[in-house]
Parts: sequence; C-alpha cells; structure tokens
Amino acid sequence: MGYLVPVEQGVNLFVEDINQGGSKTIVFIHGWPLSHKQFEYQFNILPAMGYRCIGIDWRGFGKSDKPISGYTYNRLADDIRMIVHALQLDNFALVGHSTGGAIAIRYMSRYNGHGVSKLVLIDAAAPAGFTKETANSLLKETLNDRPQMMQGITDTFFFQYITNAFSDWFFQMGLEAAGWSTAAIIKLLRDEKLDEDLPKIDKPTLIIHGIHDKVIPFAQAEELRQKIRNSQLVPFQFSGHGPFWEERDKVNQLLTQFI
Repeated sequence: MGYLVPVEQGVNLFVEDINQGGSKTIVFIHGWPLSHKQFEYQFNILPAMGYRCIGIDWRGFGKSDKPISGYTYNRLADDIRMIVHALQLDNFALVGHSTGGAIAIRYMSRYNGHGVSKLVLIDAAAPAGFTKETANSLLKETLNDRPQMMQGITDTFFFQYITNAFSDWFFQMGLEAAGWSTAAIIKLLRDEKLDEDLPKIDKPTLIIHGIHDKVIPFAQAEELRQKIRNSQLVPFQFSGHGPFWEERDKVNQLLTQFI
C-alpha cells in the first residue's frame, strides 16, 4: 500500500509499504533522479519471501511533495528519521542506492543508525558524488533541457543491454522529479563530502558495486570498504550503476543472506 507521511509542515513524502506483516523490514532509499520504483525487481521477490519492503520517495522526487528547499544530506536524513518515527520502525535493514546510499550514510552518522540493524550500500555516491566538471555539465543540461540530461543518464547507467521499452520506463521515472530538486541534488553531489561520516558507522555493512559503473567509479566502493568497519564489499562483474536490475537475482539473494 502507498501513503503519504508528513516530514515537516507542508511537506509529505510518499511511502510504498509492501507486506506490512512481514517478519523482517527492509527500507529502500532510491538514487538520483529516480524514485522507489527503481526497486521493482526487489519488490517483486522479497515480500513474497516474507520481508516487509518499504520504498521512500525523497522530497522532490517520485510521488512525494516537491518543496523548493531542503536538499541537503542533513535534511534528507531527517526526512528518513521522521518516517522511521512515524512508522515506528525498529531492527530494520537500510538499503541505499547511489545518492540514496549517501543519504543512508548521513542517517547512520547523524542518528547513530537509529533502528538500523544492517546497512546495504549499492553503488553509493560516497565518499564523494560528482566531480565539479560532471556536476556543472549536468546542471547546465538540467536547467536547459532536462529530458536530454535524463536521456544521457539512462544511456550511461547500465552495463548490460536494455530494451527501448525499459529505457523509456527508466527515463520517465527520472522526469517525475521536479526540475529544481533535480538541480539541487546535483549541487549537493558536487559540494558535500561524506568522509567524516564513515568512521561513525558501526552496523554490519554490505557494499555492492558494479565494476563497470560509469557514474560512481568502483574505486569509491573500495574506499568505503576501508573506512567503514565491519563492512564487506561484493564486486558485481556484469553491472554498471544498476545492479538492482542488471544482476537482480544476485542482489536479491545477497540481501536475503545478509539480512
């Protein structure tokens, strides 16, 4: 079931909550500029195996409200905290992809991982996000021709072949976001770093990263592995930035084993 959760006055976030009676809860935080729908190929499988799966659309993205402000790691982590409180979640696994991984890292450091038993980072945009050159180029495109920017993201995202129909689906998901929030997150990925957050993470952490990732280089996953204690890194040999789809069976299997 899907519903809205207030996170501050006038701002409600959309939450997809599947199999509420599940024995173990997994909270998914999507990447930029997507929505919880990117985890369709996890939601198809894991709830049927007894997991409660919660997908959150960040502010500005998917079906959530799209305020003009609040696009910092602190505020995005605060939004997650508000949802955890509202849903009274405890002992859950937190899964973040790309920028969602960065938000998950900030949640862990800012709130001492409140309620989280295990952390999973999939091609996380951490410790750094975009280089200045990449960010400024994306920003210019976003503010002048956002569909063309989104087409470029779609074309470089996956290592494996995607059909035209899949490409269209993915492209439309990115356009559900507001232009201003899409641009604000590019600036965030350019200007904020997460090096100081990493040593504060003390929960068991699984790092999944596609070795062919053109968005966030694999070297960053190795850096996360070094800086997060009690972490393990699993390289995905046949994935770019999207192992959640490219090697979905392996991702789902690893999640169930780890969680």
